[in-house]
Amino acid sequence: MSNRRLLSALGDIFTAFGGAVAASRAVEAGRKPRADDLRKLGMDPAIFNRIGRF
Repeated sequence: MSNRRLLSALGDIFTAFGGAVAASRAVEAGRKPRADDLRKLGMDPAIFNRIGRF
């Protein structure tokens, strides 16, 4: 794997991890996660909004 591909893969991992942390903190605080954070995780924000409380 070339250095560029390796750095790109690492960047993608950090982006996904950051989105996961931000989304989970929002949910724990009782807020709706930002749409951008959900998209980073591969989730559709419109579908996520339909999730109700347990």
